[in-house]
Amino acid sequence: MRIMEIMGIMGKTIETYCVTNNYRQRVYSYIKKHLDAGRQAYIVCPLVEKTESDLISAEEHAQNLSSGEFKDYCVGLIHGKMKPTQKDRVMREFLNGKIQLLISTTVIEVGIDVKNAVIMVIENAERFGLSQLHQLRGRIGRGEYKSTCILITDTKNSETKKRLDVICGTTDGFKIADEDLKLRGPGDFCGG
Repeated sequence: MRIMEIMGIMGKTIETYCVTNNYRQRVYSYIKKHLDAGRQAYIVCPLVEKTESDLISAEEHAQNLSSGEFKDYCVGLIHGKMKPTQKDRVMREFLNGKIQLLISTTVIEVGIDVKNAVIMVIENAERFGLSQLHQLRGRIGRGEYKSTCILITDTKNSETKKRLDVICGTTDGFKIADEDLKLRGPGDFCGG
């Protein structure tokens, strides 16, 4: 487990952790503690619907959590396959505090500021690029409260672990892009 305290928007600290699935119950307890204090949280999944892979889907996760671990809380779901009016309604309910825990895909990468949202959990973090992780993490730390981003992964790949260490080590977008370039290389600019 790696942690790095970094300054977020408005000078608030954002703690970024990278943990394995073995820490899932501790993560859920941590979320509940903050929900009980009146804060809100996001859990981001790499897929909308269940497929044959082991990746966590937003729909399945929302259903399981709302009927299980978070049955005593208001859990919402948002993803890109929803109609725009549905997405707007869910985001308004989250912004207004009706939804305490929002399960989503990367559709929340850009959007409205929910200053009360202080926790971002990213499932299967190894599936996201550095800039995407940075953009997602930017959804928290916008209010007066300390915020936490938790990346959950069971990857054994050393290159992926290096990549996730980068996101745990800085919130500076230029440093993240520079490290991403070092890890992945420049690519082919001419397309040939």
